[in-house]
Amino acid sequence: MIVGIPKEIKTREYRVGIVPAGVRTLTAHGHQVVVEHDAGAGAGIGDPEFQKAGAQIARDPTEIWGRADMIVKVKEPLPPEYESIRDGQIIYTYFHLAAAPDLAAVLLTKKVAAVAYETIQTADGTLPLLKPMSEVAGKMALQVGAACLEKEHGGKGVLLGGVPGVRRGRVAILGAGVVGTNAAKIAVGLGAEVSVLDINLDRLGYLDDVFLGRVTTLFSDTAQIERAVGDADLVVGAVLIPGARAPTLVPEALIAEMGEGSVVVDVAVDQGGCIETCRATTHDNPTYVKHGVVHYCVANMPGAVAETSTFALTNTTIPYAVRIADQGLAAAVAGSPPLALGVNLYGGKVTHAAVARALDRPYTPLSEALAHDPGRENEAPRPAARQA
Repeated sequence: MIVGIPKEIKTREYRVGIVPAGVRTLTAHGHQVVVEHDAGAGAGIGDPEFQKAGAQIARDPTEIWGRADMIVKVKEPLPPEYESIRDGQIIYTYFHLAAAPDLAAVLLTKKVAAVAYETIQTADGTLPLLKPMSEVAGKMALQVGAACLEKEHGGKGVLLGGVPGVRRGRVAILGAGVVGTNAAKIAVGLGAEVSVLDINLDRLGYLDDVFLGRVTTLFSDTAQIERAVGDADLVVGAVLIPGARAPTLVPEALIAEMGEGSVVVDVAVDQGGCIETCRATTHDNPTYVKHGVVHYCVANMPGAVAETSTFALTNTTIPYAVRIADQGLAAAVAGSPPLALGVNLYGGKVTHAAVARALDRPYTPLSEALAHDPGRENEAPRPAARQA
């Protein structure tokens, strides 16, 4: 199979979809890897490193899209890339299609096999390809939130750790999953007063044990959210329903009641956001103020720490990429239920139930889509020359 790695074009997205070790693995299995010139520069990986591992370097991104059977990326294709997408191509990346209906329409028209990192899910409910970036985003949420609280950035001028004789900053974290847990780690480390809200009592019990009483765990209902958010200096949105839009937990009226200069960081923005006043921002213009509250809603937060993020992500993505390249997608998903859950679109059909509901489109089970796709017999990887 020919595997293509284009350079990311999202604003200040410095990550890359593969590292030299991944190239070496794929080429050792007989596949070709074509990497766009300077695709890894932002993560500290130069073209010579990719070439030494066995990759070909292409300067024109349209060559990557035109040659590759499978595209491996970090973020979803953007409008300038739509025309380059080939009919029936496999694209393996973060999609977050519940919040991207226009992209979904393009991919469905082109009958793309959209394999989404964020919905690959193991039997115990773990999202292994989302976890490393959730860990990064959770920790970053406190870094950027603390900075936004500084007066010069529009905040109320509160130091989260306080000092003797002065109250500590109050942090409310909505969601006790991977993002929320990592946000809590940093918040506790900074010395803040921390509340974590969730509907999963087992998860709250786990955090009670882990943090030994240094966080307040609260069952997430309307009254508790109103109280915690209303009192908070910093609110972190950290909820996730795999494949679906994030539920709106904080209505605009509640944001309007927060103190002037308070801060919200909505990590759930990729899935539409869990704060009603959230709208996606970029690293170039990361914040805006509404009702006196500073909003940080960057949709690719981990891109700012690209070296850490790239290696953490590709540690988890490459095994599935190798499986797809070795076996073809149909055979690969047949032998891997977690990977099958990652296939959001196939053959012009929406094959993930939560994504279908979010997009208000018919749901087709993946097995049915595969069975009725006349081109799937041709999906098996074509022989690839080994690299010198």
